[in-house]
Amino acid sequence: MYHDFYNIKGNPFQLTPDPAFYFGGRSHSKAMAYLTFGLDQGEGFIVVTGEVGAGKTTVIGSLVDDLPEDRFLVSSLVTPHGDPDMALRLVASGFGIDPEGKDSATVISKIHGVLKAAFQDGKNVILIVDEAQNLSDASLEQLRMLLNYQVGNKALMQIILVGQPEFRARIAEGAGHEQVRQRVIAACHLLPLASAEETRDYIDHRMKVSGHSGDPVFTDEAIDAIHEFSGGIPRRINQLASRLLLHGFLAEQPTIDEQAVEEVCNEMRAEWDPNPLASFERGERPVSLAWNKDGSGQ
Repeated sequence: MYHDFYNIKGNPFQLTPDPAFYFGGRSHSKAMAYLTFGLDQGEGFIVVTGEVGAGKTTVIGSLVDDLPEDRFLVSSLVTPHGDPDMALRLVASGFGIDPEGKDSATVISKIHGVLKAAFQDGKNVILIVDEAQNLSDASLEQLRMLLNYQVGNKALMQIILVGQPEFRARIAEGAGHEQVRQRVIAACHLLPLASAEETRDYIDHRMKVSGHSGDPVFTDEAIDAIHEFSGGIPRRINQLASRLLLHGFLAEQPTIDEQAVEEVCNEMRAEWDPNPLASFERGERPVSLAWNKDGSGQ
């Protein structure tokens, strides 16, 4: 809708993670370095944590996109709430194994077969487990056991665990997770963008990837407000910036200023207000754009 108005292609602030938009901010670049180091070790767990919307999936996706297919076999799964048998069957399915009608021992044996075949083909196997905070202790232990497969001194698989901050705390503090901690080869925690300047760089980067080459669409004051309202969380920035471009298009304003940010933030807060008319009548400036973990506003 607003693409021609701002001379861009596609949606620079889509909510769906896209590795093409990877932004190497300070925290994200550090995470990428830890991931690269971990993969170079060729064994164990690599743990990546961060708040909802911090950009974990985008970082992982950018990393995987750069891995040569002739050297790596990569499988991904989203952790369900369930028992270890369910997690094991998802792992099997990710490697092209049909677990239907097979007991756990048979499924594990077939996973082992896939790992050995990949080793013989000269490939490193990487399993990416998203939403790792949903893993039960038994499921986590099942994954740890899969790391025991090796040929000589060569591990047959690495596992990247991607989760929210509570997963990091659970592994670090849990008395029953010593064996898991000993298998962690690298761990990193994604932080929000640290400053308005970094938020400016992030927004400009996504606009340029989408083809924008003109003057900045967002004033410095607007960037300050976006950083304040979003808390530096990339997905929140995307959500707000996308709405701001729509707002600017409808108002025929080629430049987004602080007042536009204020108006859109009030609109977004009103959408979650049980009495939306009251929010418009109050006309109050929001102190922040805070979001619950389920995506609802507060």
